[in-house]
Amino acid sequence: MSAAQQMKNATQLNNSRLTRRSFLATMGTYAAGLAFQRMSSAAETNSRPNILFIMVDDLGKEWISCYGAENIETPNIDALAKTGMRFENAYSMPQCTPSRATLLTGQYPWRTGWVNHWDVPRWGVGYFDWKIRRNMTFANILKTAGYATAAVGKWQINDFRVTPDAMKKHGFDEWCMWTGYETGNPASAKRYWDAYINTPQDGSKTYAGKFGPDVYTDYLIRFITEHKNQPVMLYFPMALTHGPLTTTPAEPNVKTTLEKHKAMVRYTDLLVGRLCKTLDELRIRDRTIIIFTTDNGSGGGLTGTLNGRKIRGGKAKKTENGVCAPFVVNCPGLVPQGVVTDALTDFTDLLPTFAELGGVEVPKDLKIDGISIAPLLLGKAKDSGREWIMALGHGAARLDEKGVRGQVDYTERVIRDKRYKVWVSEQRKISQLYDLLNDPFEQKNLIESEKPEHLAAIDKFQAVVDTMPEKDARPGYTPRKANPWEKKLPTSTLRKHAKKTMPV
Repeated sequence: MSAAQQMKNATQLNNSRLTRRSFLATMGTYAAGLAFQRMSSAAETNSRPNILFIMVDDLGKEWISCYGAENIETPNIDALAKTGMRFENAYSMPQCTPSRATLLTGQYPWRTGWVNHWDVPRWGVGYFDWKIRRNMTFANILKTAGYATAAVGKWQINDFRVTPDAMKKHGFDEWCMWTGYETGNPASAKRYWDAYINTPQDGSKTYAGKFGPDVYTDYLIRFITEHKNQPVMLYFPMALTHGPLTTTPAEPNVKTTLEKHKAMVRYTDLLVGRLCKTLDELRIRDRTIIIFTTDNGSGGGLTGTLNGRKIRGGKAKKTENGVCAPFVVNCPGLVPQGVVTDALTDFTDLLPTFAELGGVEVPKDLKIDGISIAPLLLGKAKDSGREWIMALGHGAARLDEKGVRGQVDYTERVIRDKRYKVWVSEQRKISQLYDLLNDPFEQKNLIESEKPEHLAAIDKFQAVVDTMPEKDARPGYTPRKANPWEKKLPTSTLRKHAKKTMPV
């Protein structure tokens, strides 16, 4: 081979090597870019906190020791308060359905129409309809931000026989729910021992020999473990401590009503501890915001002692023992520690708060009554920004010829700020005024007072009342074919309606 040919071949080989190096360098840069994008995406995902929202069924402050409850200890809940933020002025609604509809949608019951309790599996007819825009839940909103969502415990606002995938339609990827008592299905009455539970994997069935609260908690722990590397929204509306009162695995031999109730409260605390331990073991506790609260006060047959005073359960009442709920928020490194706040908040604030924590905007066409308290929870603000909070909704709803509706056209309600509280009548007028700082048990009605500060408070709250509609909305749902077990209108009402609609 000539020297010229050797030089040509060497040049071609060198060019080939340069091309290959260039290609490899380009591919390396591309791969590095992809890796950076993945890391950035992962970092963005992990920067969104997990949210664990725990809501106990029927439990007032008089049974939680960090609030001053006596003759009972709740060490795990107390630990959340000690290393987090404890609220003094947080309102739920007075009863089950109004509280649930409010927290899911961020709207007051007078707007959603669920101003009274309606036990859907038992009574049928109406239901929490995912097709109605105003019924959009926080789960659906957080899914748009990449959250994995799960709910376990008690739902009761849909019938799984009619809509097996109701939870999915409301935005939950997985669920483990007591079905609620389904009329005509005696097995479904069980929420504790031999619980009758619906899951997407197995449908509805009896978990023989199992304690329902353990089944719900185990399911949630499994979901957390499987999704530990992505943000999760966990909704745990507990079955505990609602009746029927029962024994627990930790205290199987309790006998009396009071002993059983205390055992159920202690088991609630134990489950809170299990969940915290799981978050610690998975090393995600410092990016999981835990909110602990209750849907309303304790049952009226139970009396606890709070800071030396006997407190009877206030469920279905608008007194403070019925609606001023325990509310504790905890997340090491995110939520300030050891804070006791008098900031105002109520259940309408939960949806916008969850949305802000998750970095997603609430759809602009949704009318939300609450405001986000995320800045307060994260230590970026000293107060919630709320000037007043409100609670309404007790007793059972009723039927008319159009379906489920509130008991009356305008439901009584209570509104308060940090000092004063008013009761609003069915005529949309303030009937009672209390100075909660000096009269926390609402024993002296100041409505006849001529003091300027009392008159100013009445004027302030009446102005709030005047912004609300004269009639509450009706529950929004799409009518469907009746099922045999559903509640029927009284014959007298049907006859009356027939006379009104009969052609002349």
